[in-house]
Amino acid sequence: MKILVSSCLLGEDVRYDGANSSIALNPKFKFSYKELFMDIMCENEIYSICPEVAGGLSIPRNKAEIKSHNKPFIVIDEFNNDITINFLLGAKKALDICKENNIKVALLKSKSPSCGNSKVYDGNFNGNLIDEKGLTARLLEENGIKVFNESELDNLKKFIKNRA
Repeated sequence: MKILVSSCLLGEDVRYDGANSSIALNPKFKFSYKELFMDIMCENEIYSICPEVAGGLSIPRNKAEIKSHNKPFIVIDEFNNDITINFLLGAKKALDICKENNIKVALLKSKSPSCGNSKVYDGNFNGNLIDEKGLTARLLEENGIKVFNESELDNLKKFIKNRA
């Protein structure tokens, strides 16, 4: 199966702080979970994207949070610069990859203002999470693409098995 995957989860140094969120190398994950991740990566066709970089933001970059979760969306960085257009462009590029390659599932980084699929930071840069989605996760789901995050690998594996 074809899977769109956040580049940072694959170990690419594309996060806002110039680091990555590698599942395979992260000590917080048990070996069995890392093995599950590697099985999924090796048994499927992987398409990597960082929507924020695809939308024109640099590495490293300022922290960003969503200020408005309804249209018109507003994404600001920690210095109150409006970077909404970068997030919208990156989300559109992710969707285009999915459409061009008939991708029906994505594994995206949790809590990210682009990729978060269930919780994101509240827009006040105070560390509080709310039940909302990042702009890329939202756009993909609105277009019928199932989105999982790195703590949902078991569910992703079941999804893949049921679609095979």
